[in-house]
Amino acid sequence: MTRLPVLLGTGLAILIVLYTMFHKKSRAAYRMREIGGLKAVEEAIGRATEMARPILFTPGWGGDIQRPTTIASMNILSHVAETTASYDCPLVYPTHDPVIMSVAQEVVKGSYARAGYPDRFREDDIRYVSSSQFGYAAAVDGLITRTKPASIFLLGTFEAESLILAETGNSVGAIQIAGTDSTIQLSFFIVACDYTLIGEELFAASGYLSKDESILASVRAQDILKVAIALFILVAAVWATINPDSTWWRF
Repeated sequence: MTRLPVLLGTGLAILIVLYTMFHKKSRAAYRMREIGGLKAVEEAIGRATEMARPILFTPGWGGDIQRPTTIASMNILSHVAETTASYDCPLVYPTHDPVIMSVAQEVVKGSYARAGYPDRFREDDIRYVSSSQFGYAAAVDGLITRTKPASIFLLGTFEAESLILAETGNSVGAIQIAGTDSTIQLSFFIVACDYTLIGEELFAASGYLSKDESILASVRAQDILKVAIALFILVAAVWATINPDSTWWRF
């Protein structure tokens, strides 16, 4: 019985996801608000193309392939890579994890194939640099200083290296789009980058950019669940105030 609330909550979440995915009227009525950092993606890619300089995309040092932020970053990478393939704009992807490197290579390769330019894919542009935190930061800073990318995407899980990377990108005049779920590192990105995806905006980004119905359905489901949780907390707070001896709301 102690696990019953978890079962009910899981069942409710599954039903809401299925509803948002298959209910056509729900899909038609749903509209994602505009996110400044995601609107700037096309501008950042276009800027790099016009300046004949590369784009640098990195997922940070703090995550692995199982982290939600890394998976969200891969979804955005897919969209960015498909666009850079069309524009024939170099895309450099340094990472600290060999597994992330392998997955990123497949993601970029698939994106170039979908764009119709598989011959433009360069495997060496997606590279492993170092598993050491500040070794990774130094390697990425060196890439930024040497290649002088016109646009930098810092999307993933970042720790103490966040401000080091952002300041180096700022020093070469790159337009920077950053995003992470770390509340500590967000403050550094906000002051040093042009656009910052705050928290869950990073997870909604792939749906926003691709307009994929399955991804948008999960975003809709999250919104509905947030409203439901907020209402439950409100009702529980009112009930606990009126009848403090009751224990039903504590489960």
